[in-house]
Amino acid sequence: MRDVAMLAGVGLKTVSRVINGEPHVSAATIERVQRAAADLNFQPDLHAGNLRRSDRRTATIGLLVGSVSNPFSGALHRAVEDIAANRGVAVFASSLDDNPDQEERAVDAFLKRRVDGLILTTIKRSQAYLLAEQKHGTPLVFIDREPTGLEADAVVSGNAQGAADATRHLIDHGHRRIAFLGDSPQIQTARERKRGFMEELGRAGIPTGEVTVIESVTSEAHAEAAVRSLFEGDNPPTAIFSSQNLITIGAYRALRGLGLHHTVALVGFDDLELADLLEPGLTVVAQDAARIGHLAAERIFARLDGEEPQAQTFVVPTVLVPRGSGEIRP
Repeated sequence: MRDVAMLAGVGLKTVSRVINGEPHVSAATIERVQRAAADLNFQPDLHAGNLRRSDRRTATIGLLVGSVSNPFSGALHRAVEDIAANRGVAVFASSLDDNPDQEERAVDAFLKRRVDGLILTTIKRSQAYLLAEQKHGTPLVFIDREPTGLEADAVVSGNAQGAADATRHLIDHGHRRIAFLGDSPQIQTARERKRGFMEELGRAGIPTGEVTVIESVTSEAHAEAAVRSLFEGDNPPTAIFSSQNLITIGAYRALRGLGLHHTVALVGFDDLELADLLEPGLTVVAQDAARIGHLAAERIFARLDGEEPQAQTFVVPTVLVPRGSGEIRP
């Protein structure tokens, strides 16, 4: 704050008033202080008096997940907390909701609380806006999706390979008319899963130009409607690959509602609680969310402990779990 005051040519108390939104400060002074704060990459510390310790750490980390309502995100959160708790560190968590503006808002909120490190799921085209914070010494680890615009550790699933395994499983059970249901192409994981699907079809000699692809499926209801529409035409698919767990739920509901859950094969990406109790059981490509979360937390604490190796991307393999729905033959 002293640096901001000096650059803006005002007193320390004036800076405090501007930062805290207090009245009786002119618009011109507010503009000078805000410009100086931006030039110095200054973030107000909301709990400076309480949280700062002699080592200049707050014993907190920020965790940004896709959505706290998604079981995959919940498992990631739990895994990170397990590691952090053993270190006496608290985890601040927030949902991304695949919204680029929310990404920056959440990161900004974490930084204002002076977290010691960031574990992030991202959606923006570039994370270069974090370069200054990274140079300042804040360790960054990206989960589920790799960053662009900077180099940092990342922990991801084998998305393309997992999708290829699911597609090969359906092909091996006699299917050639396989429909693909995917999330927004803006999402890196969605693009990778589609790539794995298409490449495996190509390896099997199935013309990819004739494949039904439905993307930007954003909810269970949207997925259910999309699957119902597949069976209104003259040449419906004999199998479906749904590339995200919430999409899979909608797809299964649609097949069951149409009375096709025993005649149309379905493989989903991501496991679901109670998936083995459905009839037929749901065949999935399971991600190891716990392993991803543990690795991400371990990388953050390794960086905080002073390790400075070159940034690495860790790929956690997926596992295909056959339970019945993916073994239905055409």
